[in-house]
Amino acid sequence: MTAPTRPRAAGPVGARGRVTADPAGPPAVGYAQLWAADPGAWRVAGAAWARLTTLVETRAGELGTGARALRVAWSGRAATAADGRLAELRGELTSIAPALIEADQVLAEFAGRLSAAKGRLAEAVALAEAAGLLVDRHGRVGADPARSRPPGERDGPATARVAAALRAALELAGAADRAATARLDELASAAAGGWQAPPPPGRPAPGATPVAVRAWWAGLTPAQRRWLVGHEPTLVGRLDGVPVAARDQANRLLLGARREELLAERRRLLSRVPPGPVAALRLRGVEARLAGLDALGDRLAGPQVPRAYLLGLDPTGEGRVVVSLGDPDQADRVVTYVPGMTSGLDDAPGELTRVGRVQGRCATLDPGEQTAAVLWLDYDAPDFLHEAASAGQARDAGPALHRFQEGLRASHEGPAARQTVLGHSYGSLVVGMAARDHGLAADALVFVGSPGVGVAHAAELGVPSGQVWASSAPDDVIRLTRPPDDLARRLLLGPSPVAAALSLVGHGEHELWFGRDPAGPGFGGRTFPSGRHGHVGYWEPDNPALDGMARIVLGR
Repeated sequence: MTAPTRPRAAGPVGARGRVTADPAGPPAVGYAQLWAADPGAWRVAGAAWARLTTLVETRAGELGTGARALRVAWSGRAATAADGRLAELRGELTSIAPALIEADQVLAEFAGRLSAAKGRLAEAVALAEAAGLLVDRHGRVGADPARSRPPGERDGPATARVAAALRAALELAGAADRAATARLDELASAAAGGWQAPPPPGRPAPGATPVAVRAWWAGLTPAQRRWLVGHEPTLVGRLDGVPVAARDQANRLLLGARREELLAERRRLLSRVPPGPVAALRLRGVEARLAGLDALGDRLAGPQVPRAYLLGLDPTGEGRVVVSLGDPDQADRVVTYVPGMTSGLDDAPGELTRVGRVQGRCATLDPGEQTAAVLWLDYDAPDFLHEAASAGQARDAGPALHRFQEGLRASHEGPAARQTVLGHSYGSLVVGMAARDHGLAADALVFVGSPGVGVAHAAELGVPSGQVWASSAPDDVIRLTRPPDDLARRLLLGPSPVAAALSLVGHGEHELWFGRDPAGPGFGGRTFPSGRHGHVGYWEPDNPALDGMARIVLGR
């Protein structure tokens, strides 16, 4: 970028740039203003609001403790009145928490849209440079006397293209500013009137579709929605079709209670003296889930970009969690990642890092678009090989994945986002069987390191033609798996189990444990390359598979 093109100094807040080639007048946000804007600062400000929920919870807890102490030492009409007033104060405090999280969400969404606008601004400037044009600090476009122009290029058309690109970037920033201002104004009005509201009538019927849930939610007032988030977070947090922002608020309010459940389980196990081998094994599992939950909590509380949204959490068993990096309801592209065998709450931070790398590569390839990346670990993943040899757990996961994707479609705002569902290892079987048996609201399916996806041909998966993709690393051990009937037959006929297993290598090379290899010829899908990174290395930064996944998510 040439020195004249980049603004020499930040414009003042409220400065207005001007694109002279556009007769429609100045855009709502200035060129220098947008160039100097810092999305990260808005993200940090939002995280500071969210951290206040900890203080609210502490003070509310203190009020509860004080009220219990008073009830022990004081009785009578005055004591009853005091107890009632303390309960009211505690209710007022807890009712603030959803609004604090909402302020964080508003500022985080603004930061994300501002980042996209800045990406488009950079692309417009690059377009100007390629055409031999200059964009000055006020956003004016003209010929650059120090640069040569491509042969035959006239000023008018090139200038108009650059001006249109600049205006699109500035209008995107202006729209983000207006949306954030409106939501913050509504929050301020609600604060002035107090946060207390009567409970809304009616709840969605059990088994209601995500579309029906979305319609129910749309019929509530903002005050009623906040009441539900604050008083019935368990209901709101799990309902597919409720907007992502509300689910995130509800599940964050439950985070402390979920952690306390794990701590209580650990205390019970530690109370057994001496602990038996089963108790010791369970204790290690609880400790691992606690560590995973704490790491996840750090990511949720941090100012990193994009913001993390908690869409589901269940610490029981191996633990289940659904987290999105970026708001799927606001994004242009959404990828849902389903991990495979042994996945649980303990390693959710690592799995989130994987899908985060896809999101990051998307941002690098197309900074003008917003991509949300979802870790969907809302199923009981196999822990042992004998469990992974059965399709039962994948089959059981299908309805939940189907509803989740339908919910993303129902709650999305604006033009429909491109939805991609990505499955790794056993997770690819979950995705394949859900698509086959229930249908998935997805524009593309991606399988990496797959043992088969439960179908013989891509056409059985119900997504648009040419939008089933797969990759298998040359050194991925999953390529050695073969159909169980082949193995059984060779065990019966071969001289030994080892010889029978080895005899499968190189025979029927496109048939895997759960069906035809989705990365092989004859499946009817499309493939993208992977380097030699083994079964879990598809997300390594130097693996071409990472670029391949990102380009599919972007629809390139």
